[in-house]
Amino acid sequence: MEKEILTFVEEKTRELMAAPSCCAELKAAAQAWLDAAGTAKEQEETKKYIAELEADIMPVDGLIGFAESEAGAQVFGPEKTKEVAAHGREIKAAGAKYCDCPACAAAEAILAKKDQMLA
Repeated sequence: MEKEILTFVEEKTRELMAAPSCCAELKAAAQAWLDAAGTAKEQEETKKYIAELEADIMPVDGLIGFAESEAGAQVFGPEKTKEVAAHGREIKAAGAKYCDCPACAAAEAILAKKDQMLA
């Protein structure tokens, strides 16, 4: 992996891991990738990391649906869930494909470099 891409992905990976909305599985995959960067296992861990990123990033329609569900109300609370759903609709109308929470934003930035990571 080119040094510039590696540095970018390392920075975004640290942002991702620091985000409160990052799930445990993605944090583990991110850490495994960081540990493997620059080693013989880098390519293998890169593939695993990308697969986990793709599995965990929340499409904006999923965010809206979750926010409007009972599970969403339990996570966000009854009032906040309306705000989250409205925000989801707002960012979707502006062209967003994914949730814009810190974890999803970092994941989207990393995935934008996917082809260069696998080159």
